[in-house]
Amino acid sequence: MTREETGATTSAPIRSSAATAGTGSEATAATGVERGAEGTAATARTWTTRLMVAGIVLAALNLRPAVTSLGALLKEVRDGLGMSGSVAGLLTSVPSLCFAVFGVMAPRLARRFGPGAVVCAGMVAITAGLLIRPYAGNTAGFLAATALALMGIAVSNVLMPVIVKRWFPDRVGSMTGLYSMALAVGTSSAAAVTVPMTNALGGNWQPGLAVWAALAAVAVLPWLPFVRARGTDSAASPAVAAVPAEPDGLRMVRSRTAWVLAAFFGLQSTAAYITMGWMAQIFRDAGVPAGTAGLLLAVTMVMGVPLAFVIPRLASRLPHQGPIVVVLGVCGLAGYAGLYLAPAGGAWAWAVLLGVSNCAFPLALTMVGMRARTSAGVAKLSAFAQSTGYLLSIPGPLLVGVLYQHSGGWGLPIALMAGLMAPQIVAGVLAGRNRTVEDEAAR
Repeated sequence: MTREETGATTSAPIRSSAATAGTGSEATAATGVERGAEGTAATARTWTTRLMVAGIVLAALNLRPAVTSLGALLKEVRDGLGMSGSVAGLLTSVPSLCFAVFGVMAPRLARRFGPGAVVCAGMVAITAGLLIRPYAGNTAGFLAATALALMGIAVSNVLMPVIVKRWFPDRVGSMTGLYSMALAVGTSSAAAVTVPMTNALGGNWQPGLAVWAALAAVAVLPWLPFVRARGTDSAASPAVAAVPAEPDGLRMVRSRTAWVLAAFFGLQSTAAYITMGWMAQIFRDAGVPAGTAGLLLAVTMVMGVPLAFVIPRLASRLPHQGPIVVVLGVCGLAGYAGLYLAPAGGAWAWAVLLGVSNCAFPLALTMVGMRARTSAGVAKLSAFAQSTGYLLSIPGPLLVGVLYQHSGGWGLPIALMAGLMAPQIVAGVLAGRNRTVEDEAAR
């Protein structure tokens, strides 16, 4: 009896231990499954973030070749299509017009379809426009196809700061620098390679321009997975949780900072598109060979590769970006003075100085990200500053073409370029003050 009681007494704990062991095994297995799921989710987020970085870089590479490849071959295009100087000036103003008109649509399209889907569509539009325009057959068709490509560039221009803010809110400076550096690489590559590539393709300007559609087609691919992620693209990045709730009722027209940033954006865009559209022609008219003129334009653009990475990082660490604005403006004034006095003699120095000055663009993009606290604020500020700025920049390249044709030289156009640098410096200094549009636009 005692043995039975003892056996019963001891057998119960044994069964309890077995049950406990079983429960522990199940708990361990469940924990393992949870950890495995978490690991899989973390891996997916990592690869999604890497894909987004690749998409940003490839998109940035395609945001300027449509313009700088044309600048390198502008004389050939004018001769082939029978363009006058005034019409060519209109052609160099088309980028600003398209960026202003289509850029303002970007936030609305992004809210409806998602930023990733809109950028993907933008890359498709760039591909189609670049492929069609050389074979359009006349000036009107060339302009229409160019406008299609520029429409894709416009919406991507506006949404890049938004995407950077949403996916990398704690790395706005470095990611803007990476994006700006890739943009500078694409810009300079198109300027440097277009003329030699055209010669390699038989000397015809049409395939020399059309070949850039291949680069745009590659940029479509990394954005395809984000087409269906309309409401979830930001959720894939854990850092986005740090972004404050998006405010309603922001009206950019009430913000002084938004207006001066738009003015700065417009004036630096005027300088950039005059440079991209006309600088190679200025050197060619001074006796510089076409290939060398293309290389000089490439040098101007390539200066943005290192500086576009350094300037946003430096700007994001400063409470006031005004000193950077002043340095860039002084370089621009020196470059224009050199173009006026000795365009061929000091061509390489002027190309470098104007390249440094053109780095006002990544600085402006950085300030867009810094002058708003939230992704919604950045979206509205980016659309307002870029669309308004590009509207302001429309007359510049056109006026340069008119002045060039009617004066018979580059003296007056260069004087205009230099004269616009002073208000650019003033607007940039005011835009660089440490304040946000939420504090002004919601009043």
